Amino acid sequence: MTLPTVSFEFFPPKNLAGSFRLWDTLRVLAPFEPGFVSVTYGAGGTTRALTHEAVTAIQQKAGLRVAAHLTCVDATRAEILDIAQSYKAAGITDLVALRGDAPGPNAGGFAPAPNGFASAIELTRALKDAGDFTIRVGAYPDGHKDASSMAQNIDHLKAKFDAGADEAITQFFFEPDSFLRFRDACAAAGITQKIVPGILPIENWEGAKRFAQRCGAPVPRWLDDAFTKALRDDRQDLLATALATELCSTLTQNGVDHLHFYTLNRPELTRDICTALGLSARAPLAQVA
Repeated sequence: MTLPTVSFEFFPPKNLAGSFRLWDTLRVLAPFEPGFVSVTYGAGGTTRALTHEAVTAIQQKAGLRVAAHLTCVDATRAEILDIAQSYKAAGITDLVALRGDAPGPNAGGFAPAPNGFASAIELTRALKDAGDFTIRVGAYPDGHKDASSMAQNIDHLKAKFDAGADEAITQFFFEPDSFLRFRDACAAAGITQKIVPGILPIENWEGAKRFAQRCGAPVPRWLDDAFTKALRDDRQDLLATALATELCSTLTQNGVDHLHFYTLNRPELTRDICTALGLSARAPLAQVA
């Protein structure tokens, strides 16, 4: 069986300790030779400047291909396109175009900023018109919380591809059938572009459940029971590694050739999963300041 390629998602550091943590994560995971790494925005675009700093630093000092997140939240069209052009000027042409969500549970849902983009479709189209970008978008194998049906969810993804997206990365999911059914339904709807599964190594089960509930990912009862027992026996990391490895193995056995890991800037589980999949760490990342 051909081994998959991988990519990793990080979030930008907010302080000095976070900077050390990000670079430690890079040192651990860069030897797996990711196809690219991505850097997120905080909720509501709250880390926009920090994201820009992290993206340019990784590109310049680590020599990795970096995809910068852009969202429609709390910025005008002109401001977002100016950010995209500043990335291009720095040699960064990979972007992840997302609508984004309003910050905080009481924000009342997404609302476009004055003179802002109303959707990821609009954002993708504008970035494609700006030229010379590789654009990735989000996909939702268990359905988007704002979609009335799976058919509408898939139609929205197709519209993003029609607007110029090159590839999609999915929200995390807990069972392989969620992705495989979604992939087949997308193909039946005429989507031919690549859809990459997003993998969440579970560092903290209660946190993962809260995250899943916020974004509408169903939590299997069997998984909750398994982590309850593992936490009691202090073997949650072993369980997390085994389950994620099994998930990834099932995906690759069904034709998936690339896996995108949501690392949360904690590299150990992702490293262990990559190793268990048979991936070899190669040249270490050069010293960065």
